[in-house]
Parts: sequence; structure tokens; C-alpha cells
Amino acid sequence: MGKINFGRVLLGGLVAGVILSIGEYLLNDVVLAKQMAAVLRKLGVPEPGTNFVIVAVAMTLVLGIVLVWLYALIRSRLGPGPKTAVVAAFIMWFGVYLYTGAINGTLLQIPMNFILIGFVWGLVEYVLAALAGAALYSEG
Repeated sequence: MGKINFGRVLLGGLVAGVILSIGEYLLNDVVLAKQMAAVLRKLGVPEPGTNFVIVAVAMTLVLGIVLVWLYALIRSRLGPGPKTAVVAAFIMWFGVYLYTGAINGTLLQIPMNFILIGFVWGLVEYVLAALAGAALYSEG
């Protein structure tokens, strides 16, 4: 079992974070733009501004790094490769998307179809990000 290569975690994680950020932009500002605007109006929340976007992108880059770090941690147990990347993606998706989506969706009374689209989109997004980030990771 080798030591974790944090330089490669950072590299792969930033790539994964960029993929996640692009996915979030496409989901929220393209695919569900009208529904998102309606939910924000219903809740009396203003459209996200520059500060929100900066924080969201920064946090999403951090999530990408955590995703590849998780991959690096579990690959010694599951072996390197796509299967392990997908497992890491499922773990992150559960904690980030499924849990928070279900809790916040219920609390804020967001329509179920809106939530389900997000769940499926997020799963695909996390798998793609994990595969890309894991492809850049090596311990050597």
C-alpha cells in the first residue's frame, strides 16, 4: 500500500471540480433555469449574485478534491480503476446530493420531479468527475 500522492489528488480533484462546476451550471442555469427561477421566486430568494457564484464554484472545486482524495483512500482496498472511482462517486453523491436534496427538498417543498432530475443529473455528474479525476491520480 503506497502513500497518497497529494499532488495528484489536487490535480485530479481540480479537474473533477471543474467537471462538477460545469455540470452544476448546466443543470441550474440551462436545464432547470425556469424551474429554478420559479422556486427562488416562491421562496422569496433573490437570484444568486457574484458572491454566491464565487462561493459555489470554490466549494465545488473543494468537493472535486475530496472526491479524488476519497478515491485515493479506498483504492488500496478496492483496487485502482474505474470501479473504485464509481464507488467514490456514489459515496460523495449520497452525502452531497441525495441527503441534502431530500432534506432541503422536503423542508422547502420543492416539487418531486425537480428533485429527481437533480438526483439523476448529480449521479451522472459525480461519476464523470470521479472517472476523470481518478484517471489523473497515481501513487507513484
